[in-house]
Amino acid sequence: MQIDGYVQALRDDLARVAAVGDESTARAAELLSVALEAAAGRRLLEALGEAALELNSQLENGRVEVRFAGADPELVYVPDEEPAPAEPADEAFTARITLRLPESLKSRLDAAASLHGVSVNTWLVQVLVRTLESRPASGGGSSRRRLTGYGRS
Repeated sequence: MQIDGYVQALRDDLARVAAVGDESTARAAELLSVALEAAAGRRLLEALGEAALELNSQLENGRVEVRFAGADPELVYVPDEEPAPAEPADEAFTARITLRLPESLKSRLDAAASLHGVSVNTWLVQVLVRTLESRPASGGGSSRRRLTGYGRS
C-alpha cells in the first residue's frame, strides 16, 4: 500500500481549495501542504494501526499486523500458530535414531526447545510432525517450488 498517493491527494485537495483565493493564498496553501506532508503520512500510518487493532478485536483467531516493505506499509493477516498435534494414542515413542549435529545447531535447538518449554526431543518431534503433515504427499515428485514470506527493500 503506497501512502504517498494519499498524501499527494491531500496536497492536491488543499491546492484546489486555495485556488479560489488570490495568489498569496495559493502560495500559503502550497507551503502548508509541504509542511504537513510528513505529518499526514504519520496520521495515515496511525489510522492503519488503529484499523489493524479494530480488525484484531473482531477476529476469532489470528491477527492483522502492519508491516513495512521499504517505506510502504501493508496489512498482513497472521494466523495463530496451531498447537502441535497430539501424538496418536496407538503410537508410542519406540523408534530411535542417532543425529549428529554441529555444536552451533545443537545450541539453537536447545534454545528453541527451551523457548517453547519442552525437551529437544519433543520439540523435534513436533516440528517434524507439523512439517510432514503440512506437505501434500507427492506421487510423481512435483518440480513446483513455492517461496513465501515478506521482505524489505
